[in-house]
Amino acid sequence: MASTRMIQVVSNSVAQSMTLVRTVRRAAAQSTVVFLRDVGQGLLEVSHNTLALLGLALAALVLFAAGRADVRHDAETWALGWLQAREEARADPADVLATELSEPDASARATAIDPKDLSRQQAAVAQWLARRYRVAPEPVSRLVQEAWNVGHKAGLDPTLILAIMAIESSFNPFAQSAVGAQGLMQVMTKVHNDKYEAFGGNHAAFDPVTNLRVGVQVLKECIARAGSVEAGLRYYVGAANLPDDGGYAGKVLSEQSALRLVASGKNVPPRAIAASARPVAKPEAVPEAAASIDAADTGERVAMLR
Repeated sequence: MASTRMIQVVSNSVAQSMTLVRTVRRAAAQSTVVFLRDVGQGLLEVSHNTLALLGLALAALVLFAAGRADVRHDAETWALGWLQAREEARADPADVLATELSEPDASARATAIDPKDLSRQQAAVAQWLARRYRVAPEPVSRLVQEAWNVGHKAGLDPTLILAIMAIESSFNPFAQSAVGAQGLMQVMTKVHNDKYEAFGGNHAAFDPVTNLRVGVQVLKECIARAGSVEAGLRYYVGAANLPDDGGYAGKVLSEQSALRLVASGKNVPPRAIAASARPVAKPEAVPEAAASIDAADTGERVAMLR
């Protein structure tokens, strides 16, 4: 009997312990749930208040920026740059490079026109020169047009101007001689730098149209000083005081004759020519009488010194 009662007491104690454990577990679980719920609500409240403060700050910033044109401009610039950077990051590198190098107005500064825009006479000359000197017809057409316009103003035959360009540079606008004659008409830039001032400076010598215009001014002065076209060509090439111009005047006049025939509608087959047909005048061959000519007079008479 005593052992039975002992077992019952032990069983009751175990049951009570288990009940207590379950009660503690339920209480702990409930406490944890309450704690987590309170923490969540607190975080939600803090987040809500934080977002409200950020919203107020953003609204104040927008109002401030709206009242400041410079701030608004900077913000727009930054936003545009950011969007462009993202767009470029997604774009093909080849397309990005093409966009960076593009210049839609580049054709406006090109020395070129369509030969169809010329008169029939001018177009015939341009096409003939393009074939003869193996250059593109579009830039040559622009030079032919300019030669006609400038020649009319200067009272010079445009075919003479074109013939000088042909003999001097073979229509290479970047040509330069050993002594510094530059451009299409091989004008001595340092001697005639005053004439380039009206075009922005000496670098304009490499602009084909500018070089043509300055060359025509020099040629006009040479012809006026010498009294005739042939003698003026000797002055132009720097051989006024030499016994021989190396055949320069003859070559120019021969080229001009061919251009006149082409302009008149005659069929003149273009012939292959050497890249340079310019004569060489040696300064040491100048007669002693030329030594009396002062430097200023020489500078006005010489377009190129060979």
